[in-house]
Amino acid sequence: MSVTGNPLQPTLLELSRPGRGAGTRLPAAPAGALARLPAAALRATPPALPELNEATVVRHYVNLSHLNWSVDTGFYPLGSCTMKYNPKVNEWAARLPGFAALHPLVPDEAAQGTLELLWRLEQDLAEISGMDAVTLQPAAGAQGELTGILMVRAYHRARGDLARTDVLVPDSAHGTNPATASMAGFRTVNIPSAPDGGVDLEAFRAALGPATAAVMITNPSTLGLFEPRVVELLELVHAAGALAYMDGANLNAMLGHFRPGAAGFDVMHFNVHKTFSTPHGGGGPGAGPVGVRNHLVPFLPEPLVLREPDGAFRLERTGERPASIGRMRSFAGNVGILVRAYAYIRAHGADGLREVSEDAVLAANYLKHRLAGAYDVPFGRPCMHEFVASAATLRAGTGVRTLDVAKRLIDKGYHPPTIYFPLTVEEAMLIEPTETESLETLDAFADAMLEIAREAHDDPDLVKGAPHEAPVRRLDEATAARQPDLRWRPAAQVD
Repeated sequence: MSVTGNPLQPTLLELSRPGRGAGTRLPAAPAGALARLPAAALRATPPALPELNEATVVRHYVNLSHLNWSVDTGFYPLGSCTMKYNPKVNEWAARLPGFAALHPLVPDEAAQGTLELLWRLEQDLAEISGMDAVTLQPAAGAQGELTGILMVRAYHRARGDLARTDVLVPDSAHGTNPATASMAGFRTVNIPSAPDGGVDLEAFRAALGPATAAVMITNPSTLGLFEPRVVELLELVHAAGALAYMDGANLNAMLGHFRPGAAGFDVMHFNVHKTFSTPHGGGGPGAGPVGVRNHLVPFLPEPLVLREPDGAFRLERTGERPASIGRMRSFAGNVGILVRAYAYIRAHGADGLREVSEDAVLAANYLKHRLAGAYDVPFGRPCMHEFVASAATLRAGTGVRTLDVAKRLIDKGYHPPTIYFPLTVEEAMLIEPTETESLETLDAFADAMLEIAREAHDDPDLVKGAPHEAPVRRLDEATAARQPDLRWRPAAQVD
C-alpha cells in the first residue's frame, strides 16, 4: 500500500518536533508590516503549527496519496457517476498558460481564445443534445438542475401561469432531482416505476394536471434502463402545459444515438466531468452546463458568450436579456473543466463519441451477463451503460449483505460499486464499467465478484468480516457520519 513506510502514519502535528523546521527559508516580511495591522487582528501567541523538515512533509502526503483510490490506479465501477479514465492530453490543454493563467476580469479583447473555446463548446453541446442554446455557468450537475428548474419557474411566471406548483419525479431518478424541485419552491410528486423499470404510465397520467410545472426524468434511469415510453411521456407533459427536464448525468450511454432536445425535452443538464472525462470526485470542481429549447433561451443565466458579426467574441452585458434568471456562478463557470471537455469532444469527433456510448453499453451488458446467476439481476431487457445487481438472494441464503460484498471487494483490489442505490432495489449494487476498460479488466472484476459469491456460501464469516487486507478494518460508519472528528487534539496525558 505504501512505498515509504506504514500506510497509517501519525499526523503532521504528531510528527512535529520543536525547531525541526528552523532551516526553512521564507521571505522576510516588509518592515513595519505588522505595525500597520489593528491590535485586535494580531495573535497574542504564535500559531501552533507543526514544525517539520521538507522530506517528512513530502513523505507524509505521498503516503496519504497512496491510500486514495483513483481511476489512474485501478478500475472504478461507480454506478451513476461515470468514473472513466481521463486522457492526459485534456490535462495538458487545461494547463496551457493562455487558459490556466488568464485572469477572469480581463477585457474581452484579451480573452478571445478562451471566449472562442467556450462559444464553440456551447455549439458542440447544443448539437450533441439537440438543444438550441447552452449555458456553461453551473459548477456541477446539481447546480445545473437548479438552473434548469429556475428557468422552468421563470417561464411559467412570465406567462402568468402561477398555479403550477408541482414537479413530477420518478422514483428511478437521481436523488438530487426532488431536492432541486424543493429548492426552487415546488412540491415534489413521486411517480413509481412499472415492473419493467420504466415510469408507471397510469400513475404518471393520474399525477399530471394543471398544477404540474415540470417532470424531471433521468434517462437512462438509475436502474440503468432507457425509458421505453419516453415519447408518450413527453407528449402527455406538453399536452398538460408543463415542461420536460432531462437529467443528463447518464448521457454517456446515448452519445450520437439519442438527442434529448430533438425528442421533445425542453431543458437538460450535462455532467461534462462525467460524460466528457474530466476528473470527477473528491468534491469537485465539476461543471454542469444546461441546454434549452428556444422558448427557454430568454431565461438562460447571464452572461452568455456571443459572437459578433466581425467574428470577435464577447460576454453578454448586464441587462442585455432582461428575462434572464441572473448569474448562477461567478465569471464563466469552472473554465478549466470546460477546456478539458472541449478537448475530449474535439479529440473524438462525432463518430468517436458514438463509439464511446456503444462501448460503454456493451461493457455493462457483458458484466451483467457474467454476474447473472450469482447475483440477482432484475429486469429482463438489456441495460445501458450501467446495471443493477442485487445481493438479496445471497443475503437470504447466507446472511451476507451488499455492504459485505463491497468490503470484500477491497480485499480483492477493487473499489466497490455504488451500493444501496437505487433505493427501489433491495440490496442494490449499481455497477458502471464505462467504455475505457479492457476485456481483461472486466473479466478480472467479474471473477472477483463471482469468487465473493462462492465465499459467501462456503465461509460467510470471511465476507462479513471484510476487509482483511486494507490499512484499517471495518469502521463504525454511522458514528463517523454523525460525530465526525474535524479537529486534531493531542491525546490526554496518562500518568
